[in-house]
Amino acid sequence: MRVLRTFLRPGWIALAVVVVAFAALCFSILAPWQLGKNSRTSERNHLIEQAVSIAPVPLASVSPPGTGFRSDTEWREVHITGTFLTDKQALVRLRSVNERPAVEVLTPFRVAGSDRVLVVDRGYVRPEQGQTPVVPAPPQGEVTIDGRIRAGEGTTPGRGAADVDGALSMYTIDPAELSRATSTAMDPFYIQISPNQPGALGEIPLPQLDSGPYLSYGLQWLAFGIMAPLGAGYFIYAEVKQRRRARGAANAAGTTSAEDTTATVDETSGAARSGTPVASSHAVAVVGSDRATRRKRLRAELRGDSVVDDAEHSDTSRIGFGPDTEHAPDDVRDKLTQRYGG
Repeated sequence: MRVLRTFLRPGWIALAVVVVAFAALCFSILAPWQLGKNSRTSERNHLIEQAVSIAPVPLASVSPPGTGFRSDTEWREVHITGTFLTDKQALVRLRSVNERPAVEVLTPFRVAGSDRVLVVDRGYVRPEQGQTPVVPAPPQGEVTIDGRIRAGEGTTPGRGAADVDGALSMYTIDPAELSRATSTAMDPFYIQISPNQPGALGEIPLPQLDSGPYLSYGLQWLAFGIMAPLGAGYFIYAEVKQRRRARGAANAAGTTSAEDTTATVDETSGAARSGTPVASSHAVAVVGSDRATRRKRLRAELRGDSVVDDAEHSDTSRIGFGPDTEHAPDDVRDKLTQRYGG
């Protein structure tokens, strides 16, 4: 119960809340986010590998009119015959190709023999400082091009198509946004033109076929989610162990103090029973020695022996006492008498 009260303090409660929240964040958001990116990257790489191994086919065999976009057809290379609609062209700004700034050019393409319109990404041009870049015009009339089916990127609110320096400009490749801006119905995907095709500009390379660091990041977040509760458990264990050690030391000190107190009480009681103050134990010993000396002298007198006062004899060396002539030999006593008189 005492341990439970210890961990119900505000500091430990706050630690528990933080650890639980962090572990839940790792398992429910951070790890799934990175693992999901890894899954999408792996799926994209698989589609690219399949697509580059298949020869181009007519668009209608992969994506018939009215079917919309299917994710399993992305990156497939198709043939399209039709006409470029240069009056509905848009520039996609703030892009990067080969780690350099780029402007991608989107030109709608009407499929021959139908009213179907597709957005074609013709490639890129390099931006020019302070002005709209010069974009080479596509060929006029009916042409046949090859290109890969790509999914639209969507548009961030507030970043839709707008006129910039006299050119329709966008910041993402979004067929729906371009359709809205040009009032022209378009398919919900776009075609990334293949190299060396009529109207092609700078080539946009295919993505690198690697999975990236997302799997390792996801595993790291899972590890962090596991380590956080384990770390908190270790701190709790260390706290309990330290408190037990301190309690044991306090109990041992209390036992020793009790024993010392008991011994002191016993000595005091014994001294009280004998009539001797405890604080004067040395004086008691001296008094006892004097009593023994007197008893010894009394027994000698009763036997008729000559008694020599050891205390007085030993004290002749002190200041105020002369030489001991009474017990000295005759020749020494004569010399002392001649020197000191007496």
